[in-house]
Amino acid sequence: MSRIPPADRELLTPSQIADEALGDWRYRSGMLRTRFAAGTFARGLALVDQIGAEAERVDHHPDLDLRYAHVDVTLVSHDVGGVTRRDIRLARTISEIADRLEAPAQPDLLNPTEESG
Repeated sequence: MSRIPPADRELLTPSQIADEALGDWRYRSGMLRTRFAAGTFARGLALVDQIGAEAERVDHHPDLDLRYAHVDVTLVSHDVGGVTRRDIRLARTISEIADRLEAPAQPDLLNPTEESG
């Protein structure tokens, strides 16, 4: 039996996702995606570490791509094949972590044709 509440397993529509006003994130190919400008590898690694700790705490895990000067993050609820409230909550928390680390979001620098996964 799943520990995930039924409300957290419901797929959100693109309109519902847009209503959440996640300024740091873009909805593409059924996923939430963003890029955070870390500026240095050390800051990017700190961001990945803190995102990882939060992901473990909430048992919901993003895809992370650490590069020298940025971190790309992809959120999707793989168990239901799309974006759910779990992704929205984790996106907000990740944005807060990045803000604390002074790693600004740059979602428009993502390649619009790039697929994740």
